Amino acid sequence: MLKSYITISWTILATLLFGTPAAILSFFQNTENVVHRIGRLWGQSILRVSRVRVSIRGMEHIDSTKPYIFMCNHQSNFDIPVLVGHLRTQFRWIAKAELFRIPILGQGMKGAGYIGIDRTDRDAAIQSLNRAAGAIRRGVSVMIFPEGTRSLDGRLRPFKKGGFILAVDAGVPIVPVIIHGTFPIMPKSGLRVRSGPVLVEVLEPVPTAGYRRENKDELLERVRGIMQNALNQLQQEIISC
Repeated sequence: MLKSYITISWTILATLLFGTPAAILSFFQNTENVVHRIGRLWGQSILRVSRVRVSIRGMEHIDSTKPYIFMCNHQSNFDIPVLVGHLRTQFRWIAKAELFRIPILGQGMKGAGYIGIDRTDRDAAIQSLNRAAGAIRRGVSVMIFPEGTRSLDGRLRPFKKGGFILAVDAGVPIVPVIIHGTFPIMPKSGLRVRSGPVLVEVLEPVPTAGYRRENKDELLERVRGIMQNALNQLQQEIISC
């Protein structure tokens, strides 16, 4: 439990240390990329303290000059520092609106251009998706957890439809991303933190051309199937090693 206490304490301290300059920068224009880089340092520091080793593969599948919608499975709170710390491309999170109400952290997230979505308010959620579509049209990628929340058992949950409405409206490719290893490090059911390896795999972009809102469910099932197959293959790789 000492390790968990140290990690959680550092996470709070790191949020203050990195969040304060991010919050200050949020009052200036054209600082979103800088604030996101500060977030990258925040994530990397948490992983170092918790002794979580991250490997990433598949970055050759993305072109940093083009916008995408990244969609990743959600196993743990550690998914956030893993992705922001090691996915070395600019993106904007689409995150729960309540996170933006946390002092310092919320202001820093606004400064990075992250987008809050209130899933209890349909009209507000639509406005958030419109903001995300505007960011994409400006050439900015966004990151979504299509499951909407962390998995209780590490397995892939059903997907929400909002991200796929955004994808067909914006007309940009979806990049599936899979994370393996964060669930045993810190499952949703507890606060205990363990060390261990994490693998992030960036899969090939899925074109959205030809999809409309009317057939968005087909796109959803296609992307979910790709991610489930990749997770299954990765599990087999680990078993055979």
